[in-house]
Amino acid sequence: MVEKSLKCKGSIQTPIPNAASSDSSSLKITKCEAPMMMNTTTTTTTTTTTSTTVVVVKEEEPPSTIKRHSARIKLKQIAEKEVLVRKRVELLDHSPEVNGASKKKRRRVSPSSSPSLSLPSDNVAVVSTPKSVAEKNTFNLSESVVVVPTPVNLEGKSDHAKVRETLRLFNSHYLHLVQEEETRCARVVEDKKKSKGSKSKKEKQCARVVENKKKSKASKSKKKVVVEVEVEDTKIKAKRPDLKAISKMIETKTVLFPDKRIGNIPGIDVGHQFYSRAEMVVVGFHSHWLNGIDYMGQAYSKGEYSTYTFPIAVAIVLSGMYEDDLDNADDVIYTGQGGHNLTGDKRQIKDQVLERGNLALKNCVDQGVPVRVVRGHESRSSYCGKVYTYDGLYKVVQYWAEKGISGFTVFKFRLKRLEGQPLLTTKQVQFSFGRVPQSLAEIQGLVCEDITGGQETIPIPATNLVDEPPVAPTDYKYLKSIQPANNVKLPSSAGGCDCVGRCVDPKTCACARLNGSDFPYVHRDGGRLIEAKDVVYECGPGCGCGPECVNRTSQKGLKYRFEVFRTPKKGWAVRSWDFIPSGAPICEYTGILRRTEDVDSVSGNDYIFDIDCLQTMKGLGGRERRSRDASESEITSSEKHEVSESTPEFCIDAGFSGNIARFINHSCGPNLFVQCVLHAHHDMKLARVMLFAADNIPPLQELTYDYGYALDSVLGPDGKVKQVPCYCGAADCKKRLY
Repeated sequence: MVEKSLKCKGSIQTPIPNAASSDSSSLKITKCEAPMMMNTTTTTTTTTTTSTTVVVVKEEEPPSTIKRHSARIKLKQIAEKEVLVRKRVELLDHSPEVNGASKKKRRRVSPSSSPSLSLPSDNVAVVSTPKSVAEKNTFNLSESVVVVPTPVNLEGKSDHAKVRETLRLFNSHYLHLVQEEETRCARVVEDKKKSKGSKSKKEKQCARVVENKKKSKASKSKKKVVVEVEVEDTKIKAKRPDLKAISKMIETKTVLFPDKRIGNIPGIDVGHQFYSRAEMVVVGFHSHWLNGIDYMGQAYSKGEYSTYTFPIAVAIVLSGMYEDDLDNADDVIYTGQGGHNLTGDKRQIKDQVLERGNLALKNCVDQGVPVRVVRGHESRSSYCGKVYTYDGLYKVVQYWAEKGISGFTVFKFRLKRLEGQPLLTTKQVQFSFGRVPQSLAEIQGLVCEDITGGQETIPIPATNLVDEPPVAPTDYKYLKSIQPANNVKLPSSAGGCDCVGRCVDPKTCACARLNGSDFPYVHRDGGRLIEAKDVVYECGPGCGCGPECVNRTSQKGLKYRFEVFRTPKKGWAVRSWDFIPSGAPICEYTGILRRTEDVDSVSGNDYIFDIDCLQTMKGLGGRERRSRDASESEITSSEKHEVSESTPEFCIDAGFSGNIARFINHSCGPNLFVQCVLHAHHDMKLARVMLFAADNIPPLQELTYDYGYALDSVLGPDGKVKQVPCYCGAADCKKRLY
């Protein structure tokens, strides 16, 4: 967003243009016999409204013929339904690969796009409600604009960069879908509040059902009673936007490695952490979001792998789903797939069969094919409750069948880790870069308990294991917020929205309209920015909403536990003790707000940040534009006239006064991005400079952003080009800072 010119820190980020799309159609008539599960062999359409009329037709018997079911019969019925669920799940393994290797194309269908309906009877016909009726009481999803992020061109990038950009695209899809769901749920809550105090349509329908039952008892004859039930919107909540994001990437052919392969995946090293099964799917590491064994089917029998016997397993997930698993790190006893209870108690309820994934692992024994092993472990960091770590290649050395703990036949596979690979990470109670301290007493090399001096609600310690003797950061004053210089006057406060409490409806919120008629953040994880924009308009002092409004996300201060630490070549650096999700706010770049002309003559100050919001919005000086939105209309005619290729009018000087942002280093492959934000006023020349997470950042990974220097752009006092080496260590490092 902000370009770093001579002596100035800044960053140019890759634009993520918006493209509106609407992919919805009427729900097909279906018989609901069991809860709907993911089924790759079935194409399911999406409902155009979130309210569906369900017509339940059932046989009404006279009171004398009504039977009561015993507990044994009820258990039998539950078991039968469980079998139906299992059959649907097992269909996943018979679906062709998403890579198009098969002759016939099919799409995996997510549960969220094919909602299940919880109903009291098996004799159910689901009929889509006419749009004219549904519009009266429910929010129509088809009216909302679904933004499809534009894929980044990966040509010429390193394998690691390709993986990073693919995961960023997935996260962008995911956050857009989270916003879509949050908007729908908010509208449902609002509609329910409006309907309070009056007799609802459902109550009237229930009264009609009671009347019909009375008539039935009087006649004591069988008759069909049509009961119309308005299904509450909460019954079809899209609880898994990550699965919808998978579908989006398969549809747009942006899965990184759609063809399955044996061995390691380029760009994914041992120790790489995935924060959901969906992330593994979109990079082509493991193509099943649910099953533990990923394998190649007969579709691969021609070409590169024509000499193999299929199916062949390529990857497995160890996540404690089977009671007979035994994990000793380098030596693993893995239980085959099938036959276990899908309700989550891990118990085996029927015999396993040597087919599908089990046969694929058996063929790996016969042909000496290694498999990728991923371990899942509990973690509050992930929205799905687990983090999955790649632990390397294992050879399947033996298999056998035996009676399991529950008395059913299970297949066992013994795997041994191949030698010469990096050490395991998940067998240690550590993250990939070391152990997170739990208290100040555990911090090694502590030189300062809190560099903020108590200004922040969360202390920021400093450590130094490099210098001898170790020293703390000096020659600066911690400054929590921007401080204008004497010759800089901040604009008067801008008007705001009329929302009360929290901003909910983007169509009525004045601040949302400035952001392109939608909120830039989602509520999840305390507020996450959906995508990088030219400028973000937040609610300010002139708004009616309170401090908990999601459109005040960047104003809520630091929320993560940071540490400033000394590095051998890069000076001071910053890392977090907490997991940080993509789009989460990190901190504001603070310092003294100055006019650029006042610091042009100052040499040796590497902490000056140009505020070039206007130049970036116009794409001047080689800056890349971001997503276009309604905010561009806020540029006045005088500002348009003043915008030029020259240096921006204002900058932030953090040379001697600043916050933690002044210690964050440059990287050619950064995990943060810069975003200009306005809230107290709407003068883009004086926008706040915020840093946000570009990726899911694990604990203790250094935080970095791109300073935005162009090579050979900095001249020394003698007029010659000045060169400074870059030590970021990124796969695509330019080897020079400027």
